[in-house]
Amino acid sequence: MKPVSTIEGRAYPLGLKNVDTDMIIAAAWLKTISRAGLGAGAFEALRREPGNVFDDPEYAGAPILIAGDNFGCGSSREHAAWAMLDRGITAVIAPSFSDIFSSNAFKNGMLAVVLPQEAIDRLIEVAKTDPIHIDLDNQTVTTPFQDRFVFEIDPFRKHCLGNGLDEVGLTLAMDAKISAYEQNVAADRPWVAGAVAA
Repeated sequence: MKPVSTIEGRAYPLGLKNVDTDMIIAAAWLKTISRAGLGAGAFEALRREPGNVFDDPEYAGAPILIAGDNFGCGSSREHAAWAMLDRGITAVIAPSFSDIFSSNAFKNGMLAVVLPQEAIDRLIEVAKTDPIHIDLDNQTVTTPFQDRFVFEIDPFRKHCLGNGLDEVGLTLAMDAKISAYEQNVAADRPWVAGAVAA
């Protein structure tokens, strides 16, 4: 997982409320356990509509998505976060997220920023013409027009995102302590460690 510090660029001004995981990635795409290529199916139903923001060249490669309330509701599917990341979206800003989507996003290195609706409305306007800057260290979202919105984030999630640590990475970071513990157990209680008496 890549460490997250700042995310800057154009943002998709989606603004829709109750975007569910089926809208993010349809069930037909869930037959794979690979993350590669899922971006092609991201927001597929919305992208069928003429003039949609996802296929507008103005927002090509945008790393940020601005959405409405309850983003990521619906069924639990990690593929939703995978598809967005494969499409290049590394942050979503919304007034609220479903707990499952928020957790899946975090575990895959995507930043989910909660801001009030007034801030969302302003960011949607800015996103139509200018880039947006997210600073995880300072927990701010800023614009070229001196807008500055502060967001809250769980300290553990901030630490993991800032250091690029997923669950496997957290375990590997404790490798020295785990090895020392196992050596102590083997020396003190060989029957627990599985040693066989000679």
